[in-house]
Amino acid sequence: MFGAEKIQELANVISHLTRQPMFQIGPVVVTSTVVNTWIIMLVLFIAVFFLTRRFQKQPRGVQTFLEIALEFINSLIDDGMGRTGRVYLPLVGSLFIMILVFNLSWFIPGMVPPTTDIMTTAALGVTSIIMIQAAAIQKKGIREYLHHFCTPMPLLLPMNIVEELVKPFSLAIRLFGNMFGEKLITNILFILVPVLVPTPVMLLGVLMGAIQAYIFSMLMITYLAEATHD
Repeated sequence: MFGAEKIQELANVISHLTRQPMFQIGPVVVTSTVVNTWIIMLVLFIAVFFLTRRFQKQPRGVQTFLEIALEFINSLIDDGMGRTGRVYLPLVGSLFIMILVFNLSWFIPGMVPPTTDIMTTAALGVTSIIMIQAAAIQKKGIREYLHHFCTPMPLLLPMNIVEELVKPFSLAIRLFGNMFGEKLITNILFILVPVLVPTPVMLLGVLMGAIQAYIFSMLMITYLAEATHD
């Protein structure tokens, strides 16, 4: 039988993972998710500044790791779009790194990953699709961009529009569901079996966070390829 303390902790798991109001700026309520996002962005900006300010022609140390990561993202783009798709490296690479850091931010004491909040993943999904549409317009021109909604026949126009509207929901729900579920299970195991069992689950969580960033990036590349190529 569980003690009253453990039962209370289990009851508070969901509330711990959901966003809470922190303070208010005029009519805008700033939630814990927004504050956590600001903290992670600040840490990420500082890390990027110090890691990239002394690049050398002959890579070594951290620069070697960063170039390996860069080549990994380039390889994803090459597989999905060909080498010409590397023009979208800043977009795909930034999303991959940001989502990966978000997913692994639970290593910061007291931090709840922003990707366990559907509002964060929805914002990422909507922003990604808007950028994809902008890239398609830039590549094809507005006339050809609008024409592709009627391809292969005008009768499919409503279905093609619905398909584009569904994409951000697909990106958002997939990322949110996996990250929220994984963190929920980890927190429950920490309460029930606090000694040994959570350790392999934490390691699995690191792998899951990386996989989810990879999947989001691959879907982004696939949508970019569909939007910008004939």
